[in-house]
Amino acid sequence: MFLVRLRPALRHCPRLRLCGYFSTGAAAGQSREDEERRQRRGSTAFVQGLGEHYTAVEPGAREHFVFQEFVPEDAEQEEAAAFERLLQEERLQREKTTAGRRSTRADVCGKGRDGSLIDGVQLPPPGEEDATLVLGERCPGCGAVLQCLDPAEPGFVPRERVGGVCQRCFLLQHYQRALRLQLPPDRFRQVLRSLRSRPSPALVLLMIDLLDLPGSLFLPDLPELLSLGGSDRRPRALFLLGNKVDLLPADRPGHLRRLRERLLELSQAAGLPKPEDALLISAKTGYGVEGLISRLQRSWRYKGDVYLMGATNCGKSTLFNTLLLSDYCKSKAPEVIDRATISPWPGTTLNLLKFPIINPTPYRMFRRDKRLKEDEAKFEEDLSEEEKKHLNQLKKQGYLIERVGRTFQRAKKNVEKEIEFDADSLSFSMEDEGGDVCRAEPATTEERVEFTYNELKDAHWFYDTPGIVKEDCVLNLLNEKEVKMVLPLQAIIPRTFVLKPGMTLFLGALGRIDYVQGEKSAWFSVIASNSLPVHITSLEKADDVYQKHAGNTLLGVPLGGEERMKEFPPLVPQDITLEGIGTLEAVADIKLSTAGWVAVTAHSEDKLCLRGYTPKGTTLMIHQPPLLPYIVHVKGERIRKTPVYKTKRPPSLVNNLQSGESKQRLKKRKFTKHAA
Repeated sequence: MFLVRLRPALRHCPRLRLCGYFSTGAAAGQSREDEERRQRRGSTAFVQGLGEHYTAVEPGAREHFVFQEFVPEDAEQEEAAAFERLLQEERLQREKTTAGRRSTRADVCGKGRDGSLIDGVQLPPPGEEDATLVLGERCPGCGAVLQCLDPAEPGFVPRERVGGVCQRCFLLQHYQRALRLQLPPDRFRQVLRSLRSRPSPALVLLMIDLLDLPGSLFLPDLPELLSLGGSDRRPRALFLLGNKVDLLPADRPGHLRRLRERLLELSQAAGLPKPEDALLISAKTGYGVEGLISRLQRSWRYKGDVYLMGATNCGKSTLFNTLLLSDYCKSKAPEVIDRATISPWPGTTLNLLKFPIINPTPYRMFRRDKRLKEDEAKFEEDLSEEEKKHLNQLKKQGYLIERVGRTFQRAKKNVEKEIEFDADSLSFSMEDEGGDVCRAEPATTEERVEFTYNELKDAHWFYDTPGIVKEDCVLNLLNEKEVKMVLPLQAIIPRTFVLKPGMTLFLGALGRIDYVQGEKSAWFSVIASNSLPVHITSLEKADDVYQKHAGNTLLGVPLGGEERMKEFPPLVPQDITLEGIGTLEAVADIKLSTAGWVAVTAHSEDKLCLRGYTPKGTTLMIHQPPLLPYIVHVKGERIRKTPVYKTKRPPSLVNNLQSGESKQRLKKRKFTKHAA
């Protein structure tokens, strides 16, 4: 009697009804006899399940009327088995739902469920995931297969945080901390060489770091990847992308044309196939990205997949994220595909990342051209406050900027929320007394947007590949903090110094140039990160300065004092001989590995005997002609009694946006025309 008396007090709790202990029989139109029969049959099940789900009942529910000894033993066993079957069914249903979402997600991210080689990574066969603790999914940030076994292996994720990015990407995204982790050489080559078996036709976008020319062109395995075709052995088309053009100051009008010609000359000297075109872009500030999209949609259209290749730290993942939010991918892709992890640490991407390319139909290209013309007619003053703030931030980071927009947006469905009327929950009972009704509502979760089968069955894909590791790169010798100081993350401000014979220039503790012999003074323009210190001293004191200040604040990089310098390789000298061509143009660039370069300008026919130093295991290269031959003119006045010139930062330019000055000129022209 007490059990029957207790049920009306708790039967209105929605959470208990969801668990299956109370049904809405009255609302479903059941007869009174069926309801009473069901109540008698479910009494014991309620007692069995009340202990587990009792937290859903508010304080005050009449639990002191329930006595376990009133439940027969046979009924208890029978109802316990029924309750166990109910839990098992719910568990299976949840697993089916999760597997369905995971399989849909796997189709997008290229994950295999049969243990085959997918995107160059061997996945475990079905049934062995539990044994190897491989989750069967890839990290959306770097592409590594997620696993819970070894923290030293790629894709490690703690058990309590399964379902997101790997631990390495998590630390990079949230704490800007880098773990020294890269693919082993054999696995790295396995990932890249798996592209050889991909079907043709295929297009390769070879990204070149303009700050690392020609080192980004002479890479291991690169000629093999570009010369071989797919399964039908047709050669792949090739586009050259000169990235980070926004970081280089303009030494003279027309410098972009000279940079593009220089890029084509160096690619030919490196023995690469003849490219279809060469474009200068900035994946960070968006410069040239809209032109790249238009070029691809008009020339390549929808012939096949597109692969983005290049060395580590050249900006591939940044371009991947920029194109993901542009007209080059399907409008639904930004809501399905996760962003790639971006960091200054080399080798962030460990596997293939991809998104589906949109089919550039004539109607879509017409709509896109119309939007581009409308964007070019806009003025900076017409932008919103948020856009102005983002634009000003980009101006501080680069010289060349361009706004990357989207023509096609996925229309969000406006679903009207239906008001559900539950007569059973609104009814009153004599036993309720207004205080024992549980009003807790079940939690609702927003379903993730996924691609359908028809949207992907004939799709072509854009792939971001792992960066090719440069063996003679100075970044391989640095730690996380030092890498951030050496890699230029903002527009480079050239620093010019005038040196006499017998003087030395230190570029941190990573490079050194001695002016050993010459007739006149020469100008040395440093093109390197603004955070990397430059120190000038005499040739006699140079060795003592290096021994005393290497590892300390004066030279900057590396940091850590004597203990750090014990493990850092010594500087190795190399003799250099140059002949000046005039004070208006640099004769050559002395490239100190990946730390930057120094443009040397000397008087005409003046012979310079120099000695350059770089850490052991890295390379020192001489570029003739220089990349920015007129950079000596980008400087301020000379500081008295010093060899230093004041720095001068060139102005930034927004490519596809009218400036405020042009708007003022337009208003003035209209006013003059009206007055006349």
